[in-house]
Amino acid sequence: MPRERLSVVVTRRLPEVVETRLSELFDVRLRDDDTPMTREELVAAVQEADVLVPTVTDTIDGGLLGQAGEKLRLIANYGAGVDNIDVSTARQRGILVSNTPGVLTDDTADMTMALILAVTRRFPEGVALMQQGDWSGWAPTALLGGRIGGRRLGILGMGRIGQAVARRASAFGMQVHYNNRRRLRPEIEQDLEATYWESLDQMVARMDVISVHCPSTPSTFHLLNARRLKLLKPSAVVVNTSRGEVIDENALTRLIRSGDVAGAGLDVYEHGTQVNPRLRKLPNVVLLPHMGSATLEGRIEMGEKVIINIKTFEDGHRPPDQVVPSML
Repeated sequence: MPRERLSVVVTRRLPEVVETRLSELFDVRLRDDDTPMTREELVAAVQEADVLVPTVTDTIDGGLLGQAGEKLRLIANYGAGVDNIDVSTARQRGILVSNTPGVLTDDTADMTMALILAVTRRFPEGVALMQQGDWSGWAPTALLGGRIGGRRLGILGMGRIGQAVARRASAFGMQVHYNNRRRLRPEIEQDLEATYWESLDQMVARMDVISVHCPSTPSTFHLLNARRLKLLKPSAVVVNTSRGEVIDENALTRLIRSGDVAGAGLDVYEHGTQVNPRLRKLPNVVLLPHMGSATLEGRIEMGEKVIINIKTFEDGHRPPDQVVPSML
C-alpha cells in the first residue's frame, strides 16, 4: 500500500508554481487569500499538520508551540531568517526547523545598491517633482546629489549578502570597509578589497554610507543606537535591508530631521509595518515595503528549498537546511 502523504499547512499564498508542486507531493492546505493567519488559525494549523510552512509574518513562539499536536514534526520556514520562530522550544518538543538560505543574496544586494543610489542621488525628490508636474526644466544646481565612486561604504555584517554588496560597491568605485562578529579569512578580504574594523564605533565615524546586513538577535538589537548613530558624519547615509530592530528608528529619525545624518534608505523597520510617521515625511529618506528579496525568481527558489527540506524529511533524512540554536 502507498504510504500516507504528509499533511502540510502553508500560512501564506506562494507563487503558483510552488503551490502546484506542493500539491503534487503532499497533502497540502493552501491559503485562499494573501493575508497573514490569525493566531487562532495558526493554533489550528499546528494542531493538524505534520509540517507547517510559515513566513516571516508568522510568530511561531513558545506559546503556540505549546499548543501543537503530536503530529507536528517540521517547521519548514519560507524565508532565510528564523527570528520569527522559537527554535529552542521547537527543538525541545522534537520539532525540526528549516529555512531557505542563500537564494536571496543577489536580490537583496541589488536592492541595497539601489537604495544607496536612491538616497545619494535624491531619486525620491526627483520622482515627486515629476509626479507633481512642477519640473520647469534642467538647471545647473537643481537636485544636486553626490557620486558614490570614491565614497567609503561601511558594511555591518559580512555574511553572504554583505559580501555580495561589497562586490557591487567595488564595481561602483566605492571603498569597502566592514565590521563583523568574526574577521574574514585573509584571502576573502583581499578578494573583496575590504578593510576590517574591530571597533564598530571607529568604523561608523569614518564612513560615508553605512549598510546593515546582520541578523536580528539579542546582541544586535539597536546595535546602531542613538549614541552610535551620533558618531556618523553629517554627510553620511544609512541603508538597511536586513532587520529593522538593528537600528533605533526614533533616534535615526531625530538625527536626520536635525541634519546630523544626511539621509536613509530603509526596506525594513523596527516595528514591522508601523513606520515612524515622522520618517515618512522626510524628503531625504527612501522607504520601501520590504522589497529586498521580491523577485519572482527568488520567491520560486525559496519554494524549491522548502519542498526539498520537506521531501528530505519525509524520506527519513535530516533536512539540508535544518536550523539549530547554535547557528543563531
